[in-house]
Amino acid sequence: MGLSRELIIDVVPFGLDQEAINKIKSICDDHPSIQSYLRGTRNLLLSLELLDPEDIPGSQLNNPKNSQPRPPSDFLATYYDYTNNRTVIATGPIHNPGHLKAYQLDTQPLPSIEEFELAINIVRDHPELGSFIQENLLYPYRAMPAIIDTEVRNNRFERTLAVGLLPLEEAQEVNGELLHQIVGVNMIKREVIIYETGAPPSSTASVQICQPPPDAHQPTVRRGTAGQVQIKVSQGNTELWSFLAVRPAASSGIVGSGIELRDVMYRGKKVLSRAHVPILNVRYVNDVCGPYRDWQWQEGSIEAIGTDIAPGFRMCSIPARTILDNGTDTGNYLGVGIYTEGEEMVLVSELEAGWYRYISEWRFHNDGTIRPRFGFSAVANSCTCNPHIHHVYWRLDFDIREANNNLIQEINDQISTGTSIFRTINYEIKRTRDTFHNRKWLVSNKLTGEGYYLVPGKDDGKADSFGVGDVWLLSYHSNELDDGQGFTSNLDKARANLDKFVNSENINGRDIVVWYSAHFVHDESSGEEVPHILGPELKPRNW
Repeated sequence: MGLSRELIIDVVPFGLDQEAINKIKSICDDHPSIQSYLRGTRNLLLSLELLDPEDIPGSQLNNPKNSQPRPPSDFLATYYDYTNNRTVIATGPIHNPGHLKAYQLDTQPLPSIEEFELAINIVRDHPELGSFIQENLLYPYRAMPAIIDTEVRNNRFERTLAVGLLPLEEAQEVNGELLHQIVGVNMIKREVIIYETGAPPSSTASVQICQPPPDAHQPTVRRGTAGQVQIKVSQGNTELWSFLAVRPAASSGIVGSGIELRDVMYRGKKVLSRAHVPILNVRYVNDVCGPYRDWQWQEGSIEAIGTDIAPGFRMCSIPARTILDNGTDTGNYLGVGIYTEGEEMVLVSELEAGWYRYISEWRFHNDGTIRPRFGFSAVANSCTCNPHIHHVYWRLDFDIREANNNLIQEINDQISTGTSIFRTINYEIKRTRDTFHNRKWLVSNKLTGEGYYLVPGKDDGKADSFGVGDVWLLSYHSNELDDGQGFTSNLDKARANLDKFVNSENINGRDIVVWYSAHFVHDESSGEEVPHILGPELKPRNW
């Protein structure tokens, strides 16, 4: 008799649950160090993140990796003090949260869903616009840019959120003067800013509406919500896959990184220490909107029929569906859907960044192939029907069998001879894809010969002056989880700044990190049907 082909998926919650996170929140709220900044102020907790040692912002240490998954060690709480127009940060050890440190930071963190609702309430109090919202003639939605630069003096900015106001079709029949617009909401003065152009700089709002459906305005979760699981996939008595999965809302990086994988094992042997998407950006032709550096932690609803197995993870009886599958912005689940399709196990989640909707997906085949996937969509707005290009950057921290003793080779087919040329890469370098020579890369263990190919996707596009590269081959540094840039609409800052990591370090026999970028050209006027999901393949060799 042959072995059973049915996959057995075992999922176990990992790390802190929401109750433990809420206790840390309570300690932070009442802690004297935080109260020294916030006492007597109007303030709001925007996020409470759980961090590994190497994820702590500002850390300059090249921390050693853990041989086994372990729960987060530290937390980072982000408050906004509206009375004094400042961000207040608190960090401390999870096992002893009373020993936290608080300090002021001159940044504008992304708004939480609670803060966005506060902004909508301020618009509801506006003498003209408020009644239209109350009467359901104008529909508020999360617009871009999420944060508007509202300078007051001496290069100081007052915290201002963008709120889109979209007239419903029936509303325009009642009042033809209702216009689509994006307003700024000054959270310091609690005032609404109306722009002469109908939208703030780097955005557009007009009668032309792109990409139905409308924003369903369904709830999402705060950054730092509980959600880590240990997943094991078996077939018969054989364990195929084992790894830690992190939901987007709990993912690492300054702006999150989608569904994050850690300590990925295939048939009991290590493949990856970490795999995620820390950088995502978009630029429009002629800069009619944006550019934007997006974020990858805010979850959108998916259709997922099945059983909840851990916070943020649902085992689905049928494939989960996203906006790319059903064409709607509605769903019944926030988090990660897990299901099988043929000989693959799939993890999928939907992300929101203003009006953008992104799909974070990982596919694991029985034969050892890993397919990272990222999808692109949007809800109603006036920007995305203009030609633009999205750029997504995967960070793949390879540990073939072990962290060290890894090497990477570039493989190019010689068309004239029908052979392939293997070239060992000895030092950090930035490379481009080359479809003519079927260029790919092989990361392998120098001692055992086992390895994984990195095979570019056929639709993964070309780099340009904004999407600054295709592949970076680097030495591992724990403080290089991303390029340190948060959300911005500044052209120079919005670019991925990965070139700074290329320092000619030796990577032969070392711990290797590969950054891989794909570029999605979205031009509705072209009339060309193009795939909205991109990504490479990771395929085993000598495994």
